[in-house]
Amino acid sequence: QVQLVESGGGLVQPGGSLRLSCAASGSIFSRLAMAWYRQAPGKERELVAAVTSAGRTNYADSVKGRFTISRDNAKKTVYLQMNSLKPEDTAVYLCNAAGIVPDVGLVTAWGQGTLVTVSS
Repeated sequence: QVQLVESGGGLVQPGGSLRLSCAASGSIFSRLAMAWYRQAPGKERELVAAVTSAGRTNYADSVKGRFTISRDNAKKTVYLQMNSLKPEDTAVYLCNAAGIVPDVGLVTAWGQGTLVTVSS
């Protein structure tokens, strides 16, 4: 139903910025809530930021004021702008799509992840 492909990860110095992208396939993107999660080595996966189909956003306390999630329904893409990066932001970042779509049912999908490394 939906396939997700992340891009934009890489190595960045503390204080730097990166923008992650998650491109979706299919025709129901605009109906889905989108989110970014991250998982650091030895830690549980955690929600970083989310945006509903209506455009409402929420953030983990650890990234508020530094990260911004946005979506472009015409491009079927969700973004995560990450500023003032810290070493503790180092993780694999994963894109998630979820929703209940009329005539389709429950939809949930994960991307393969993109690695973000914050280090000097």
